[in-house]
Amino acid sequence: MPHSSPPPAAPHPHNSLTRIGWRRLRRDRVGFAALCIVGAYLLLALAAWSGLVASHWQDEVAHPYAPPTLFAGSAPHHLELDAADIDAADRRAASAAAQDSSGATGLSADEDPLAADLAAAEQQSAQYRSAGQARADSLPLGADQRGRDVLQKLLQGSATSLQVGIAGALLALAIGTVLGALSGYFGGLLDDLLMWGYSVFTSVPDMLLLLAFAAVSGRGIGTVVLVMAFTSWTGTFRLMRAEFLKHKGRDYVRAADAIGAGHGRRMFHHILPNVGHLLLVQFSMLTVALIKYEAILSFLGFGVGVTQVSWGAMLAEAPAELLQGYWWQMLAVTLCMSLLVTAFSLLADSLRDALDPKVK
Repeated sequence: MPHSSPPPAAPHPHNSLTRIGWRRLRRDRVGFAALCIVGAYLLLALAAWSGLVASHWQDEVAHPYAPPTLFAGSAPHHLELDAADIDAADRRAASAAAQDSSGATGLSADEDPLAADLAAAEQQSAQYRSAGQARADSLPLGADQRGRDVLQKLLQGSATSLQVGIAGALLALAIGTVLGALSGYFGGLLDDLLMWGYSVFTSVPDMLLLLAFAAVSGRGIGTVVLVMAFTSWTGTFRLMRAEFLKHKGRDYVRAADAIGAGHGRRMFHHILPNVGHLLLVQFSMLTVALIKYEAILSFLGFGVGVTQVSWGAMLAEAPAELLQGYWWQMLAVTLCMSLLVTAFSLLADSLRDALDPKVK
């Protein structure tokens, strides 16, 4: 009997583009290291959001401008009054006030109606001085002008910056995807109208548009997220419009139309999964851009509120500190932000290569 060749093996059901991309990413040492760094930042941000770490970042636990522990001996000295000097000044002020009060009213100290209030104020002053004497002389990353721990501010600031960057990127991605899908799939008058809006937004520089909306909208995390999403959707719109224009005439979309699938199902059930890898890369790139935009807005005073902390808000304190020789807060924020932005950029490049179906 003639030997018949075995039928060709069916493709493995698990060899999807996502699994192939994950295997490629694991083999990419730089991309996988960047993924681990981004994951570590996200874990720290989740711990800060849940209150496990940096929940007391507003506490004044050290002397103003307390230096980092490794540089405690070489850091510039911050001039402060001793507790004895404060006590002596308070006693002199209280004595002068008592003399003025008794001389003006003719009452003795025991008859003075303000004596109880002065005694209570003196007691509160003594409690404040005793609390101030218990402050630390140095911290692992130093302290700011109010004696707050820079390390705790850094952890809480990373949570705020990542929250703004990720939420803004997701919202911008959703706006750009929906508008790009509608424009590319339907075309015609709707495409012309959306392209006109796209041209209007892209004709203004990104930072100028961002500052204009931020100045009108006010401060706060929610406001910053909305402003950045509303001004950052254009790149996703252009990408999705081109992809939907390309895919809407392919055989699998025509087959879905032949079996009765509606426009919405063809757009978001058939075409969108085939371009989802591009959205993942776009999300990484948008997150990097929005983290930098948030830092710029907070540095200029248009970012998060005064009761919140972010990397931009910490950088806003740096000029006054550098003039006095206190460099540790700026160095910590710069290194932390640079590491995250670099890791996100490298991860976006690795994801683009790993999820490219043309790469064998």
